Amino acid sequence: MITEMLYGRIPGNPKPISRLVQGTAFVNTSHTADAMSLFDAVLAMGCTAFDTAHAYGGGQSERVLGEWMHTRGVREQVFILSKCGHPNQDRPRVTPFDITTDLHDSLARLRTDTIDLYLLHRDDPAVPVGVIVETFNEHLQAGKIRAYGGSNWSAARIQEANAYAAAHGLVGFTASSPQFSLAVPAKPPWPDCLSISGTPGQADRAWYAAQSMPLFTWSSVAAGFFSGRFTPDNLDTFTYWLDQVCVETYCTPANFGRLQRTSQLAAERDLTSMHIALAYVFNQPLDVYALVGSRSAEEFADNLRAITCQLTRNEIAWLEMSDQA
Repeated sequence: MITEMLYGRIPGNPKPISRLVQGTAFVNTSHTADAMSLFDAVLAMGCTAFDTAHAYGGGQSERVLGEWMHTRGVREQVFILSKCGHPNQDRPRVTPFDITTDLHDSLARLRTDTIDLYLLHRDDPAVPVGVIVETFNEHLQAGKIRAYGGSNWSAARIQEANAYAAAHGLVGFTASSPQFSLAVPAKPPWPDCLSISGTPGQADRAWYAAQSMPLFTWSSVAAGFFSGRFTPDNLDTFTYWLDQVCVETYCTPANFGRLQRTSQLAAERDLTSMHIALAYVFNQPLDVYALVGSRSAEEFADNLRAITCQLTRNEIAWLEMSDQA
């Protein structure tokens, strides 16, 4: 039996947003038919939200998602989260010019007139927040986006941006997309990524909770760390690049302690460690929408089982116990 999807909403957008968001970073035009079949399946399971970005696959992710929405006639059912301003090899790209040109590319690729939530993929603290807020507000006024926010932005920078917006009668950041999981990253998996996991992220989590700001959390199962494939004895056997990211970022003694606890609790609940790890994210006092890169309908349905799994405070504290290790 498939678990029923849960939904939320964000300011500026009337659409119900599924708490599980289907990621598309792995999608490319060489497997368009397979991707469209996957999108059909997850939509049928209640997934209304899809995460993409200008940088994914040189635009291929957005092109396939756009073709699917166009051919299926489902644009009005779907909540699109896309991202702009990813750095290239030459420079950071958090500028009005890059935001605007990326947006126009994305609108064309997605075959739509507006993007539901548009996030800056990275921050560049050298750029004043006022310039960024004003640029996004121009696109809000033009109807090209319905809301905006930041991916890998600190709560402090978002607070600064929203203070500027309030002082100038403008719309501020509506949402944030940091890394968040039970596994605490030992280092950023990619340059300038930001996590709110573990003890280091407590202050940011508290601010988000106080603000009731929606969080579109990425890598909530820590790049597959909770799949059980990774053990302290086999870390030198992985050759696939994403597996190597997991090894370098999440395979620490403290996180293996957390994995052991999730496995124990999962056995008691007739679930998997992946279910418990994802349930941990949903059982926080936060407005969470978890990005998941399900590669099949079966994988998405399996992830969906975690969405209604309730954890007690004591269980959460116990899962986190190796945080100080």
